[in-house]
Amino acid sequence: MSQLIIRPATEDDCDTILYFIRELAIYEKAENEVLATTETIKDSMFAEHSGVYGLICELEGKAIGFSVYFYNYSTWLAKPGLYLEDLYVSLEHRGKGAGIALLKHLAKIAVDKGCGRFEWSCLDWNTPSREFYESLGAEPQNEWIGYRMSGDTLIDFAKKC
Repeated sequence: MSQLIIRPATEDDCDTILYFIRELAIYEKAENEVLATTETIKDSMFAEHSGVYGLICELEGKAIGFSVYFYNYSTWLAKPGLYLEDLYVSLEHRGKGAGIALLKHLAKIAVDKGCGRFEWSCLDWNTPSREFYESLGAEPQNEWIGYRMSGDTLIDFAKKC
């Protein structure tokens, strides 16, 4: 039986990360919203002091999934938290334990860094993922509503100060 390997993403993984970002966007029915390029991934994730980290999951030397995460902060706990931005395993490799392995690896990072929380978001229509997360003991945070400013709205709002 082949073993899954999870390793930190490096600058050499930018093409792989972009590939998984596009696969994830297709899955989430948002392929046309991806603006990332290999170069922008390199410049953002692998710049000095970027604060963004990635993991690559491999099976038999082939990348089959990835995750991207960063740290946030809870004022109530007075502790950092680990926020999982993206986790994706290629469709043909699901059911082999890669998703659980990535989540466990991230949970260990969170515990090792003294984080009080390990959080992520999931689209409301993504029932398979929601059921998967809940089967692991994760609890949906239904009382919070996410907000976002981006694009021209963000630029225009920033000009008002």
